[in-house]
Amino acid sequence: MAEIQPLRGWRYNSELSQQIDAYVSPLFDVVSVKQREALYRNPLNSIHLSVPRGEDAAGAAAQRLREWQEQGVLLQDELPGIYVYYQYFRLAGSSREYCRKGFMCHIRATDWAENVVLRHENTLPAAVNDRAELLARTGFQTSATHGLYRDDAFELEHYMDEAMRSPLYQTEEDYQGARDVLAVIQDARVIRQFQQVLAQREVILADGHHRYEGSLAYRQARRAAAGAAYTGHEAWNFHLMYLTNAAADDLRILPTHRLVLELPGGLTSAELLARLAPYFTVLPLEDAYDLPERIAGKPWAFGLYLGEGQAYKIRLRPEVHELLAWDTTPEVKALDLTVLHYFVLEKVLGVTGPEAQRQWSGTAYVRNFPECLARVDRGEARAAFITNEVTMAEVEAVCHSGSVMPPKSTFFYPKTIGGFLFSSIQDSETFAPFYAAFRS
Repeated sequence: MAEIQPLRGWRYNSELSQQIDAYVSPLFDVVSVKQREALYRNPLNSIHLSVPRGEDAAGAAAQRLREWQEQGVLLQDELPGIYVYYQYFRLAGSSREYCRKGFMCHIRATDWAENVVLRHENTLPAAVNDRAELLARTGFQTSATHGLYRDDAFELEHYMDEAMRSPLYQTEEDYQGARDVLAVIQDARVIRQFQQVLAQREVILADGHHRYEGSLAYRQARRAAAGAAYTGHEAWNFHLMYLTNAAADDLRILPTHRLVLELPGGLTSAELLARLAPYFTVLPLEDAYDLPERIAGKPWAFGLYLGEGQAYKIRLRPEVHELLAWDTTPEVKALDLTVLHYFVLEKVLGVTGPEAQRQWSGTAYVRNFPECLARVDRGEARAAFITNEVTMAEVEAVCHSGSVMPPKSTFFYPKTIGGFLFSSIQDSETFAPFYAAFRS
């Protein structure tokens, strides 16, 4: 099962960390062009390490990292620890403040086939190679991926709550509206308790598949180069991960809707509706803004918006589901998004097969419901398919089935942020004496 280790984190110095909002950044795969440009203007923002730019972007990041370490911009903690990370947030339309509780540590990067860290998404090779190159050039991890373990007894929460009584620093409000708080546990006895709990469990990767696979690729390359000298204790065997309890009620997964930018073959809206009819019941609605409420909690139900006020609730006819012929597990076939991708994208629009759909440029993925309607009304898309969120139970079922979901199935909210805590996997870390004390 999962092997975790404490680490000596690298952090912005005490003066800069008092204004930590100025130095944190969104994850590399969710930051917009506009956000990037604003962040790049700050010469000390973490985006220069996590999403570097230039002809030799990875080399530029490595050079900047050396400069920041030499100048004391970033300092390494003297003692190893487990870093407790809480995110306080609210959801639109709700007055409740949630608190997602978790901790950051090093976890041994194991191949998917070992069934220790489980995935629910496929990855794009180019993005994996980009992350692996950056890791190889810097030996530094700038943001934690997000993993889930299940502990119905909540054995670790009281240790984390105790640590949060003396936080290291916190954001006022990050780019997504969350308040992020960091603390550290350096008590060896407590750290071993964390290790014991995780040693009995698998970890589901919620976010960061490309960064995790980048770590795997780098580890494989280093292991091959080491040959007979490989021990398994090298620092590059480990990956920075933020771990949260899947049993908690503060774990939120938001829906990601589908925009169809062009209808293949010049289909009209009327022809699209006619093609949907053999598979779905189609119910016209007067108000498009009622779509999320009308499909909420209903399996295989979707909202459809075609512009100019044309809104429909569509729901798969139950007897049709057995026609779903993709070679995948029953757990994946049961998903709303599998139904949408098979019966709409493949059967109705003719984009055949999961791989072709992943590569098809005719789909856009949008999380904001009003934006979906607006983009159709502006003529930027021909149709919007509104979806329900995936549940945590569905994520766990798919992961344990050994299969993966359609692309962009989950949006765990809020995202972790870059620059809140850095970790090193340089060779010098391998020989830190504290690692030996915490080896299982």
